[in-house]
Amino acid sequence: MKLDVLAFSAHPDDVELSCSGTLLLLLNEGKKVGMVDLTKGELGTRGTPEIREQEALDASKILGASVRENLGMADGFFQNDSAHQMQVIQAIRKYQPEIILCNAISDRHPDHGRAASLVSQCIFLAGLAKIETLENGKEQVPWKTRVIYHYIQDRYLKPDFVIDVTSVWEKRMETVMAFRSQFYNPDSKEPETAISTKEFLDFLASRAREFGRQIGVQYAEGFTVERIPGVKSLSQLL
Repeated sequence: MKLDVLAFSAHPDDVELSCSGTLLLLLNEGKKVGMVDLTKGELGTRGTPEIREQEALDASKILGASVRENLGMADGFFQNDSAHQMQVIQAIRKYQPEIILCNAISDRHPDHGRAASLVSQCIFLAGLAKIETLENGKEQVPWKTRVIYHYIQDRYLKPDFVIDVTSVWEKRMETVMAFRSQFYNPDSKEPETAISTKEFLDFLASRAREFGRQIGVQYAEGFTVERIPGVKSLSQLL
């Protein structure tokens, strides 16, 4: 299945928390969007891998993604090495995206920056003909993704551009709350974590308002780039 946009995440819920509004806008434009989680988030304090897997499926249905895949890497311990690179290369060649979205280049959780580096390097490697990969026993063809953008997560990073997600904000937050085990629920008996408090949900809205203020809208999501993006006309810029 060829996709227009493929969003990678170190853990289930990274994408929903950081760029699901952008994905919703793309889906509204008729783009084919998919998601690849590197790990099952099995080291998370709350929930279980099985619960998080079901929550990820629920979030994907709300979002309307064409596909969601989990590569089963070890949460907290995956590395940017050849074995893990081959898994990501296979995923890129399988879905042949024009655009890849991925984790923040630096963040509170070390998996995030490591995932960003891993996926970024694999975009280059996936285009090399002498790296051979298979899918269902058949040789995959090299694929060169046009561009990668990194979404912003827990720590503040100055965005290189922001996207107005005001029109889809409520549905965006619906995808976040599909991860019921992880986020605010006054009836939960699970241990409290840094992201399970009501204040964390307030933080998400505040961050989006902060980015939105930069372009005069209510809510926005921010991204950083690895190379300067271009536009054909000044009229394309707000």
